[in-house]
Amino acid sequence: MRQASEPQPDAAITRRTATRAALLDAVYASCPELSRAQARDIFEMALEEIAETLVRGECVKLRSFGLFSVRAKRERIGRNPRTGVEAPIKSRRVLTFKPSPVLSACVNGEPPNETSSAD
Repeated sequence: MRQASEPQPDAAITRRTATRAALLDAVYASCPELSRAQARDIFEMALEEIAETLVRGECVKLRSFGLFSVRAKRERIGRNPRTGVEAPIKSRRVLTFKPSPVLSACVNGEPPNETSSAD
């Protein structure tokens, strides 16, 4: 029997992970006038700026992609689902992502609705 955490059989065949190296290669391929080192520097600077903005607690909104934000979670009591033993969960900050309507439409194979300014 398939566990809930396992991907669907057909999804496992087509599933790939976009790695940092693959994204960098895509940036390099789309800007042939840049050297590989220049493309890497631009890519790394963009990632660093996004990370630093999130560390400061600010939101990062990428049009037609989505919104990254940091949310504070208070301390609470959790329960181990296997044993039922209660344990304290410390307060922490969590990163959330809300995809834009354009990205959601693309993922679902629908034509993107780019007229919305709420993305």
